[in-house]
Amino acid sequence: MGHIDHGKSTLLDYIRSTQVVASEAGGITQSISAYEVEREHEGIQKKITFLDTPGHEAFQEMRSRGSSVADIAILMVSAEDGVKPQTLEALKAIQDTHTPYIVAINKIDRPNADVERTKSNIMEHGIYLEGLGGDVPYVPISAKKGDGVSDLLDVVHLLADMQELTTDSTVSAEGIVIEAHRDPKVGVSATLIIKNGALKTGSYVVAGNACAPVRAIEDCHGHKIIEAVASTPVRIAGFSGVPASGTPFVQVASKKDAEAKSAENEQREKQTIVIGDEATALVTIPVLIKVDAFGTLDAIVHELKKLEHERIALKLIAADVGAISEGDIKSACAFNNALVAGFNVSVDASARDLAERFNIDIGVFSIIYELAEWLSGEVQKRIPKQTTEQVVGRAKILKVFSVVKDKQVAGGRVLEGTITLKHPLSIIRNGEAIGRGKIKTLQQSKVDTLSVSLDQEFGMQIESPTLLSAGDEIHSFDMIES
Repeated sequence: MGHIDHGKSTLLDYIRSTQVVASEAGGITQSISAYEVEREHEGIQKKITFLDTPGHEAFQEMRSRGSSVADIAILMVSAEDGVKPQTLEALKAIQDTHTPYIVAINKIDRPNADVERTKSNIMEHGIYLEGLGGDVPYVPISAKKGDGVSDLLDVVHLLADMQELTTDSTVSAEGIVIEAHRDPKVGVSATLIIKNGALKTGSYVVAGNACAPVRAIEDCHGHKIIEAVASTPVRIAGFSGVPASGTPFVQVASKKDAEAKSAENEQREKQTIVIGDEATALVTIPVLIKVDAFGTLDAIVHELKKLEHERIALKLIAADVGAISEGDIKSACAFNNALVAGFNVSVDASARDLAERFNIDIGVFSIIYELAEWLSGEVQKRIPKQTTEQVVGRAKILKVFSVVKDKQVAGGRVLEGTITLKHPLSIIRNGEAIGRGKIKTLQQSKVDTLSVSLDQEFGMQIESPTLLSAGDEIHSFDMIES
């Protein structure tokens, strides 16, 4: 866990000896990926499952979910940049779940790296390192070159041993859904982390209101396996729906049990996400979201919350996995000002045609902050404009000389600001507005003028159906649109 550019995926690349970063949009990890590696420790072959969590601010909820699943966290801090805001967000997620963690001080091979300065910076933010008055282990590493990585993995094993983690492989499997996808060829598949028990073929798994037969189990390399035990990441296909990331799953023996359990879970009402107060908002903006994986929804909702405004409410009318379809656009057409946002998904041709016909705005992106920027721009367009009066001058009526129908001639003195010929007037009596008016002519010392300043006396002809009286005030105001 850690900042967007502090080397989380690069470290995992080195450990797995693969290249994932280059294939990611913008070089950003945009879902929680689970990988299992095997290495020798003290003469014994041991396995470690890594969850690679996104570092971008928008993925705060996904980071929290990753830390709640993990037994140990590795907090990445660059030896060049030190602690960043996203580092502190990741730290809070770790601390909130009471997860033991190790600090990996990365990029020690870079020219501007300063490990001692970085350690001091880390300590300034309340992370008390071993040997420096604290108990948080740390390891300087180069994720790119591999320096210190073996030491880091040894510390992972040591910390795991200290926790005395145990599981029972004789019971039915239970765990957490890490990610779920809908694929036109294989249907809905999900990546699961087993927290306890053993998952075997021939059974069923239930996650929320979705269930699937365990006909085949794939490990993180795509190989078919017959059984998976605790901490193993596996992929199961054939779910009846798309389970949300972070949903607990359980293993049951039969289809009947699976359907009963999923039906029971389905009874729980789904809360409609509304950002803002619909009761006081001037307009509600409906938003329909389609993503490639359910976990990304947390990130998009996180971005939507930043767009909260007193004049609007954002209402998530639908959120699902898969391509943007004609049915999605028909759903959006039932609302005014609807937005359709897609992340790493395609748009059906029929859906695009229908959207153009009904002026439904669609934005599809592969990088989260580009989607966030688009949403922000579209929401700004839909925020209703408000016009407010800004007083630019205040004067007291000293005498009314004549009244002919709606036209009155009066004299006054400026109390504040400027009285101008161009601005409309509000007539105030005993502190309350009683009418409006407009100055037709304005004079000072019997000479026409465009404005009169503070403490100056003036004469004017005002057009207003409200009769002026000596002692009234007139307020000259500007109309400001915001």
